[in-house]
Amino acid sequence: MVSMFCGVLLGLLLTQAALDRELGFNKLRFGPWIGNPRLGGIFADPYSKAMLARSGELPLGGGEGLTLVAERDSAGNALSAHCTYTIAGDVPPARYWTLAVSYRDGRLIDNPSQRFGFTSSEIVRGADGKINLVASSLPRAGNWIPLAGAEPLRLTLRLYDAPLANESGGVQPIWPVITRLQCP
Repeated sequence: MVSMFCGVLLGLLLTQAALDRELGFNKLRFGPWIGNPRLGGIFADPYSKAMLARSGELPLGGGEGLTLVAERDSAGNALSAHCTYTIAGDVPPARYWTLAVSYRDGRLIDNPSQRFGFTSSEIVRGADGKINLVASSLPRAGNWIPLAGAEPLRLTLRLYDAPLANESGGVQPIWPVITRLQCP
């Protein structure tokens, strides 16, 4: 009886651990950015499907685009609302993209300006066509995303109608670099 109870408990704990894996088992990593091109398609693994059913999230389908998340900067440090970051460089080709900042649980950061991110149609690009955003608790000129709170942060980059959305390997495009400028 005790061994059966221990077996059931171990099975439940392992299932919980598998469902807590962010983005499932088919993750791709591009610097600090992590995505799963199969998450919204018919080839998603069973644990990813269970994770989505539990969270209620509706991922982008394979032909619609790709969602990438970053919870660390390019140097590997966890993102914090107390720090100042630049998100700069190239964005992979896509018909449209959004970049938003939130807490790790998906809640938007409450801030007076009600600015949570940028889209490809509203961002001011440099002369070279690259993006350069600043995420900080202090106001900045230009492409500024306000940060607030004490919880760990997440950046979410969604690429809509992106040619790489169905690819699982091959040539890796260039992704925006997340650089921590200062941290008290």
